[in-house]
Amino acid sequence: MTKHIIWDWNGTLFHDLDAVVSATNEVFEPYALPALDAEGFRAAYTRPIWVFYERMLGRPLEDGEFERMDTGFHDHYFRFSTSCGLADGALTSLQGWAGTQSLCSMAPHAHLVPLVESFGISGHFTRVDGLLGPLGGEKAVHMAAHLEALGVQAAETLVIGDSVDDGLAARHVGAEAVLYTGGMTPRSELESVGFPVVDRLADALTYV
Repeated sequence: MTKHIIWDWNGTLFHDLDAVVSATNEVFEPYALPALDAEGFRAAYTRPIWVFYERMLGRPLEDGEFERMDTGFHDHYFRFSTSCGLADGALTSLQGWAGTQSLCSMAPHAHLVPLVESFGISGHFTRVDGLLGPLGGEKAVHMAAHLEALGVQAAETLVIGDSVDDGLAARHVGAEAVLYTGGMTPRSELESVGFPVVDRLADALTYV
């Protein structure tokens, strides 16, 4: 029985796919690659990110190239993301859950907290955790620390996210998950994780 929901932010509650695609196109503009649309991005996207970059370029990255591209991506992303909003159904989903809920994101904590506050939804969460250290790392490790800080049981927790990493992190901590197709990952990859996949956030709450 679900008593607590852990939400992902980017690509789940926060609909930032357009910002991600635009920032990616900016990064690859100096390489004279054709601009991607959302579907083209989803088709090419993979993790880890450096593998995605090599797939786009068709060659191995040179020394220091990934660091330059990754820094450039985040600079462009933060600029483009200022025009992004909550995903369809995000607010009603938060309001419609009677149990406790929290937010666990791989976004920088110092950027995440004021952004969440700007939408007036902070009061829905018992805890908000972004990254306090360098960008990157494992979502499973971050979620385990988040769950421990919450003091809730994994067996009573549902993770709602938009990526394979969200599903794997939920499995790592012993929680259930529902994966949402509104982010960067194609449905086929989400389905391969073995958790339910939904096209609308509101539908995720049918699995609590």
